[in-house]
Amino acid sequence: MHAFSFSPFFSDFRPQSLRLRQAAIACVAFAALPALTGCAALQVKMGMKVYLAKTPIATMEVVQQGAPGIAPGKKSSLVVLFTQPGGMALQSEGAGGGKVMWRDLVVTSTVVSVTPKGVISLPRDPRKTDRQMPHVTVTAPSHPELRADLDIPLRYDIAYNSNFSGSDGTKGVDGTSGLDGGNGSDGGNGGDGQNGWPGGDAPPVQIDVAFRAGDHPLLQVGVFAPGHKRYYLIDPQGGSLSVRADGGSGGKGGSGGRAGRGGSGGIGSPNGNSGLDGHAGMDGHDGSDGRGGLITVTCDPEAMPYLDRILHLSSRNGPRPVYQQAPVAPLW
Repeated sequence: MHAFSFSPFFSDFRPQSLRLRQAAIACVAFAALPALTGCAALQVKMGMKVYLAKTPIATMEVVQQGAPGIAPGKKSSLVVLFTQPGGMALQSEGAGGGKVMWRDLVVTSTVVSVTPKGVISLPRDPRKTDRQMPHVTVTAPSHPELRADLDIPLRYDIAYNSNFSGSDGTKGVDGTSGLDGGNGSDGGNGGDGQNGWPGGDAPPVQIDVAFRAGDHPLLQVGVFAPGHKRYYLIDPQGGSLSVRADGGSGGKGGSGGRAGRGGSGGIGSPNGNSGLDGHAGMDGHDGSDGRGGLITVTCDPEAMPYLDRILHLSSRNGPRPVYQQAPVAPLW
C-alpha cells in the first residue's frame, strides 16, 4: 500500500482560488447563452477584462494584426492599443489578446466590412473596391476625446485559386455477404460489388489577361466558364492565379460480398459431410475519370512578359491549354 501525501500545490490551495476557478467554469458555461453581461462581470472580477468606462486612458491607436493591407476576398483583424496616464499599456481582446472588450468600442468603416469583434473583410470581386482606400475609425463612447483612424492599403500580391474541375464519381455499392450454411448445407455466394460512377467532365474555360500600366503595373484577369464570371487584379510582383479544369476522378468500385461459410456436418456414425463455402463476390470496377476542360488564354502583348510568372493552369485528362496573344481591352 502506498502512503498518500499532499503536494505543495494542494497545500497552497485556498478557498478564494477555488471560487475564482468556479467562476471561470461558470463563465465558460454561460458564454454560449445570449446574455453575456454576467460572464463579462465575472471576467472583470477575475482581472481578465476591464471596463473601459472605469479605466483612465491617455491615448488610443488602431493597427492591423500581421502585415498591413488587405486583398480581395480576404480578412484581417484589428488590434486597438491603449496607453494609461501612468504609461501602462492595454490592448483589445480577440486578436490583441488584451483586456479591453470590443463591446466598449465603436468601429466604423468605408470600403471594408467590420464585425463587432474587429475583423475586417474585403469583397472578393476587385471591381467593387478598385482604386479606393479602405478606412476604419475607432471611438470609445466612454472616452469621447479619444479617436483612432487607420487607412488600409489594398494589396494584390497573393495567390488566388479558381477551380472548375469536374466532380468526383461516387463509390459503387458493396456486394452483400453470402449466408452461412446450416447443418451440412453449402454457404451462399457473396454478391458482386457495383462499378464506381464516372467522374464529371470539366467545362471549357476562357481566360483574358489585360495590362494596367502605372508606377506599379497590375494585371486584370477575367476567368469565364459556363455560368461563371470571375475577376482578379494581380500584382505580378508576388501575385499569382491557379486555374484548374481537371476531370473528376472516377469512383472506386464496390467490394465483393463475403462468401458464406459451409455448415458443419452432423455428428453420427459416420459423421455427416460439412457444406462447402460459397464464392466471394467480384469487386466492382472503378469508374472512368472525367475529361478535363479546354483552357484558352488570350493575353495582351504588354502582359505577356508576366504570364509565366502569374498564371498556373491544370486540365488533367483533357487537352493542353491554348495560348494566344492579342490586344485585350481593360476588363473594367
